[in-house]
Parts: sequence; C-alpha cells; structure tokens
Amino acid sequence: MSYAVDQDAICQRAAVFVEKILKGAKPAELPVEQPTKFEFLINPRAATALGLSIPEAMLRRADGTVE
Repeated sequence: MSYAVDQDAICQRAAVFVEKILKGAKPAELPVEQPTKFEFLINPRAATALGLSIPEAMLRRADGTVE
C-alpha cells in the first residue's frame, strides 16, 4: 500500500510556476505550496506474496491498484 502525492497534480502545478517565471516573476517571491491531492494505491500481488489479505472494502476505497 502507498499513500503518496498525485504526481500528475504536482507536474501541473510545476508548469504554472514555470509559466510565471517565464513571464517575469521572481522565483524568490513565489509562494511555497504543499501538495493538496494524494493517492492511495494498493498492490494486491505483493500483499498475496507476503501472505496478507486485503479487505474488499479497502480495495474499493483505493484510487488504484498496481499489478
């Protein structure tokens, strides 16, 4: 299982910062942002290999599964 930052959202926000810098904004004056969107991913095959069972309710709540 992994609870991590949504990489797509991070890349989109980085593009906004690049655009501001290219339009003349000073990097030192740009605000620092923290991630606001996270993903919950489950790897059922790894869990099975470790002898763990993942409840169906948890699989439904996950944003995605990794095979």
